[in-house]
Amino acid sequence: MIDTLLKDYGIKLESRLDILLSENGQLYDEVVRACRYSVLGGGKRIRPILLLEFYKLCGGDDDCAYNFACALEMIHSYSLVHDDLPCMDNDDMRRGKPSCHKQFGECTALLCGDSLLTEAFSVASKTLGIPSERVVRAITHLASSAGVAGMIGGQVIDMCDNTESDDDVLFEMYRLKTGALLKTACAIGAILAGADDEQIAAAESFGEKVGVAFQIIDDILDFQGDSKTLGKPVGSDEKNNKDTIAVRLGLEYCRELAKKYTDEAYEILSNFDGDTTVLKELATYLLERNY
Repeated sequence: MIDTLLKDYGIKLESRLDILLSENGQLYDEVVRACRYSVLGGGKRIRPILLLEFYKLCGGDDDCAYNFACALEMIHSYSLVHDDLPCMDNDDMRRGKPSCHKQFGECTALLCGDSLLTEAFSVASKTLGIPSERVVRAITHLASSAGVAGMIGGQVIDMCDNTESDDDVLFEMYRLKTGALLKTACAIGAILAGADDEQIAAAESFGEKVGVAFQIIDDILDFQGDSKTLGKPVGSDEKNNKDTIAVRLGLEYCRELAKKYTDEAYEILSNFDGDTTVLKELATYLLERNY
């Protein structure tokens, strides 16, 4: 079921992103091509799918949230483009093809990331069919999660030498760098659907638990994954002398820890009256993935 769902969502999101990032015959189309290269034709689309599933779970029943879901994917893609730059992780492959800076050069890749981040908020603001106060609240939530107190803050912690820090510092990095956008995806779906504050908080908590588990599995795969399957280099953490929970605590313990966070995410879904089967399957898929 989950494979079919991911495929169906992927087709719809790809189609919408293709339109939103279309070339217009302008002198600056090179950066548009870089944006299309980085966003289209790859990725699991986990963040927009979480948004859309929580939107449906909390009462949304049409396609109104797709623009916002695409905006979220654009922000995620921008973060990957910048992550791969030589000044950051210096990775040559992403999603099974050369990284944006390898394909288009560093300057265009930098501007590609900037463009995706900026354009994402324009796309989100064009969410129609949903009360404007909900859209504004969702945009505010997204800006906070993508900014210094969210994903960027996590990136800053990730760039620091954490070898002398305690485990709490690494978990805080996980909650921000990876968990922030996953958490906000769930919360925004609930916000756009008009959920109450208790449901929004529960959605956030689910996303945070799944986000930490996701990053733990990512660290494990960086050790023992296959670069062809992953679509990106393995061993990046070791190459960049990064301290991770997998390094500190061992792979077996980390798998148990990721399972613990996923089980806690399952429990949070009991706060919702609707059918949460897909969200549970999605959490399991992220826990058991090999790419």
